[in-house]
Amino acid sequence: MAQRTARKSQRLKLGFMSSRLIETEGEQPIFSTRAHVFQIDPNTKKNWVPTSKHAVTVSYFFDSTRNVYRIISLDGSKAIINSTITPNMTFTKTSQKFGQWADSRANTVYGLGFSSESNLSKFAEKFAEFKEAARLAKEKSQEKMELTSTPSQESAPGDLQSPLTSESINGTDDERVTPDTPQHTEARAEPSQNALPFSHSSSSINKHWEAELAALKGNNAKLTAALLESTANVKQWKQQLAAYQEEAERLHKRVTELECVSGQTTAIKSQKTELNQTIEELESALKAKEEELERLKAEVQSANEFQSQKESLALKLQDTESKNRTLEAQLSDLEQRLESSQQEREAFRKSLRSLLELLDSKIFELTELRDTLAKLLEGS
Repeated sequence: MAQRTARKSQRLKLGFMSSRLIETEGEQPIFSTRAHVFQIDPNTKKNWVPTSKHAVTVSYFFDSTRNVYRIISLDGSKAIINSTITPNMTFTKTSQKFGQWADSRANTVYGLGFSSESNLSKFAEKFAEFKEAARLAKEKSQEKMELTSTPSQESAPGDLQSPLTSESINGTDDERVTPDTPQHTEARAEPSQNALPFSHSSSSINKHWEAELAALKGNNAKLTAALLESTANVKQWKQQLAAYQEEAERLHKRVTELECVSGQTTAIKSQKTELNQTIEELESALKAKEEELERLKAEVQSANEFQSQKESLALKLQDTESKNRTLEAQLSDLEQRLESSQQEREAFRKSLRSLLELLDSKIFELTELRDTLAKLLEGS
């Protein structure tokens, strides 16, 4: 019985993870930038410990259902910043490109290193703006509570941390981070009509490959977002799993106690029936979640295939661009040869024209000489 309960607890864990993985409503990104992320050393409380090997996307999020602002950053599939903005927080600029703030709920201090002073200033302005908005939202909520005179329970910190959405991975329009894609440079002026077929063919091929790459990258980003959601709420999953394990142990002890009581057979049977029904319902729900998890795994595998296709298309695009450059070089050489040939022909024409003029003058002189000789013959 204990082994069966343990297996059910494990299945409940997988079912809960799957249900959290597909929960994507409520929170939207409103500003994003890139920076190197640090945290204060928990032992010394003095030294900075880098949490990312390179610059990552740091985003502000707003949950309209809870009026909550958060700062979130992911390094691959790991959430390295998950900080809820409160009215008593302060963002401090410690240098021209570095700033920090303390999060009492996370019991740590976050530090951000920016590439420029302007990025730091803009992030600090947004921090102050959203801090003020959080303060106003809190005051408005308190006023509403005083007017309605109804008791309400303050939400726990874990409730404020809704899961990431697929849009949150991609960033915002202010500074959305996308994978590197080939960028077209401005087309140069064509020197002659002979270059038009090569240029037109190259442009069509580049646009075709770019469209293919954009579609594949969009699908890859959506599938990657679904995977990253599962890592943003690990603490809540563990708490829920512990609660399920405690409930399973309590049910196991209860069944054991009921089996030991021989004088209450009817009650035991009815309670066992109810427990069996509950277990069957949980097993059916768990089966549905397992099917959903298998579907997500298939989508992840499909995303990997898309990634390989994307790399193949990128190689083809590079090869096409190389061929295009070769054709342009050949075209330029042909144009130079044509221009040289035209110059030679023009020089030849000029030489021929001068020869014709010289020949005309000689013919005219011969004609005059003939006329003179004819006159002399007639006179003699």
